[in-house]
Amino acid sequence: MVKFGYTILYVENVEESISFYENAFGFSRKFITPENDYAELVTGETTLSFASNELAAQNLKDGFIESTLEDKPFAIEIGFITEDVTETVQKATSFGAVLVKEPTQKPWGQIVAYIRDLNGFLIEICTEMK
Repeated sequence: MVKFGYTILYVENVEESISFYENAFGFSRKFITPENDYAELVTGETTLSFASNELAAQNLKDGFIESTLEDKPFAIEIGFITEDVTETVQKATSFGAVLVKEPTQKPWGQIVAYIRDLNGFLIEICTEMK
């Protein structure tokens, strides 16, 4: 059996990134290396992890595309489920997230908004699917 264990975001500053997610979404720190080049957050069943661009470069000898706010987001998003989308978006933007799309109710009843984190990663903030 295969189990989805974690997603790793490659970032410029691991400590700054996990602090943003702790403050903006209330996640707790699970682990951080003494070198501050890798960290994990407790987010529920799946771990959200961060690796420094330098550490990623050691593992990916052919390089990778860095995420930045100056460029369009990648064709992938992280989804966070909450009961109050508007409040969660306001809190995240107060800690530096950039609003992409205001909360909107979808035809199936779900409320969805989009923000980008400090590194430009796209985050969907939504209510649970009913």
